Amino acid sequence: MTEQEASEKQEERKHRAGFVNIIGKPNVGKSTVVNALVGEKLAIITSKAQTTRHRIIGIINGEDFQIVMSDTPGIIKPGYKLQDSMMSFVKTAFTDADIMLAVIDVSADDDISIFEENFNKTKVPKILVLNKIDLLSEDEVILALKKWSERLPADEYIPVSALKERNIDRLFDTILKYLPEAPPYYDKDAFTDRPERFFVSEIVREKILIHYKQEIPYSVEVVVDTYQEEEHIIRMRAVIFTNKKSHKPILIGKGGHMLKRVGTEARKDIERFFGKKVYLELFVKVKENWREDDNMLRNLGYIS
Repeated sequence: MTEQEASEKQEERKHRAGFVNIIGKPNVGKSTVVNALVGEKLAIITSKAQTTRHRIIGIINGEDFQIVMSDTPGIIKPGYKLQDSMMSFVKTAFTDADIMLAVIDVSADDDISIFEENFNKTKVPKILVLNKIDLLSEDEVILALKKWSERLPADEYIPVSALKERNIDRLFDTILKYLPEAPPYYDKDAFTDRPERFFVSEIVREKILIHYKQEIPYSVEVVVDTYQEEEHIIRMRAVIFTNKKSHKPILIGKGGHMLKRVGTEARKDIERFFGKKVYLELFVKVKENWREDDNMLRNLGYIS
């Protein structure tokens, strides 16, 4: 091997790593994009807005790269302290990204004025992901690409259907292209920075978002207060906190049938997630006005 060939070989082996921070409005499919790229169901997905509350990290590892995907809550104008804290995660995403990825719903006339200025000011490579192309014709996708390339300056414009996993490979390759040279930030066998309890609480909250209407899904938080892993089973106890007394009987349902339904569906998903048998107990407690309570929000990880 010549000196030049050895140098080229060494160049090929240089490790790349970076934080790819994802922003966008509610319901544009940010979490679906993350899950499609990571290959794990890290973020809950429902048709309701404000599904994601925390900043959730998913890690994609290769021999010579590590992509740290950072999903954030949908960008809104806050109405109470919980939402203020959620938007603080978004603000941080604009400051610590190596690559900024904005997701829009290409099937809708998406108004992005709420984050457009901050996105334009970002100095790192920017990728605009036009999601939900499965809802459009090929000609409509072409027109949308033209429109958005004229409206929002970015380094790349990638049309995808995260739900159908169309063009996800192209998006992945584009991220790799802009990934800076750096050592890995996490262990190579890690796929997230979150503990097991976090995913249990998120799966339970997903079922609440699916089965309850109006204000109830937004009034609750799920806390796993017992988590005991045994050889053949994981035993866990989770408390569903709600901010109104009137919501408690609705969450439980007549004869406990609604809570049982949520528990059964959540348990099945948790077993799939961990690949192990699970025993799950659910309880409902009232914590009035918890979304405005600094101590509660701090304990839940919304305030540092």
